[in-house]
Amino acid sequence: MAIENIKMPQLGESVTEGTIEKWIVQPGDHVNKYDPLAEVNTDKVTAEVPSSFTGTIKELIASEGETLAVGEIVCTIETEGGDAAPVKEAKPASSEKATEMPAAGAKPTEKLEGTKGSSQPVKTSGAKGRYSPAVLRLAQDNDIDLSQVEGSGNEGRITRKDLMALIDSGNIPKAGEAPAAQPQAQQQEQPPAPKETPVQEAPKAAAAPIESAPGDIEIPVTGVRRAIAANMLKSKHEAPHAWMMVEVDVTNLVQYRDSIKGEFKKKEGFNITYFAFFVKAVSQALKEFPMMNSMWAGDKIIQKKDINISIAVASDSALFVPVIKNSDEKSVKGIGKEVNELALKARSGKLKSTDMQGGTFTVNNTGSFGSVQSMGIINHPQAAIMQVESIVKRPVIMDNGMIAARDMVNLCLSLDHRVLDGLVCGQFLARVKEILENMSKENTSVY
Repeated sequence: MAIENIKMPQLGESVTEGTIEKWIVQPGDHVNKYDPLAEVNTDKVTAEVPSSFTGTIKELIASEGETLAVGEIVCTIETEGGDAAPVKEAKPASSEKATEMPAAGAKPTEKLEGTKGSSQPVKTSGAKGRYSPAVLRLAQDNDIDLSQVEGSGNEGRITRKDLMALIDSGNIPKAGEAPAAQPQAQQQEQPPAPKETPVQEAPKAAAAPIESAPGDIEIPVTGVRRAIAANMLKSKHEAPHAWMMVEVDVTNLVQYRDSIKGEFKKKEGFNITYFAFFVKAVSQALKEFPMMNSMWAGDKIIQKKDINISIAVASDSALFVPVIKNSDEKSVKGIGKEVNELALKARSGKLKSTDMQGGTFTVNNTGSFGSVQSMGIINHPQAAIMQVESIVKRPVIMDNGMIAARDMVNLCLSLDHRVLDGLVCGQFLARVKEILENMSKENTSVY
């Protein structure tokens, strides 16, 4: 018998962590290879963590609601073959200890491990002294002194959930506001800090918890909703957003689509939507303006070769962004079919992580809700998102000076100004406008 570790998998491109939403198994359960162990939420997908082995579950390392970085151990499993190993030794391998940091002010209980001197982490006397990359990043971003935080995780380990609760309450412990971790005798010798000190240094009245009034409905924040919020916040904080809009006359396109929709539905079995035409136009324009198909990568900008369009699909409680791969190589019919299939999978909870990976540019169909103008938040790490608004009839002054009722739509573009400038974005939108205004029965085919 041998003890093996099951680790948090990477469930999507740029996904760095996942939240254990629900355990499907318990210690003592026998599982086969590929059986689901837990439901995990990320900022991109809800998925199941499969077992990599056949055996018996020994220990659940992570608790429900806990967020772990990719590669961290979620549970251990006893498999057949080899010598049995104590369950308590099923800790992260030495190669993983580079992500474990000692708590500020904590005293080491053992000598430094390894042969690299002070570059190796200090082994502390409990799980609280080890922090995941997600916890470290959140603490650094919000200036939280981790030595003053009580953890609710396994063996007192501090979890991302603990830090989010502190941030939501506004009572964030700062370095220097209270004594660092030290022996009990020393703590008793020092006078207690005045209770008013935190308030005097950084008033937090505006961030106090919101109290429910009679008749209010409290809705728990699920892992999916928290992941969406974190990703949107990250995108808005990191990417300097700018915004542009163009007005497009799609009268000929509307007439063309209306003339074929009945026969198309009868022949193909699904509706041909305006959205498929818009995705086709965007895909064609991205080939001509490849800079729009780029991503910010810190010290460089990566211009992606493949054109993969992310589309936003909403359910009652979550937002998903499945991807149409190589959309520039597909016909309007091919795009329409894939949009239909991805939307059905998203709303029925059958999307796979592979369906969510590789997106290079996002097109959002906000017009389906009747919106006529909106400012989308960029889908990190992409450089732009385009909102297709509602098609409405408006009076328009034509070239001959006459006023006519035309089918008009606004295309709204949010861009990452680190990657893109107004010139290329204006040229890109102008090209999308030109393509759409020239779509008609005479020069456009859906096949």
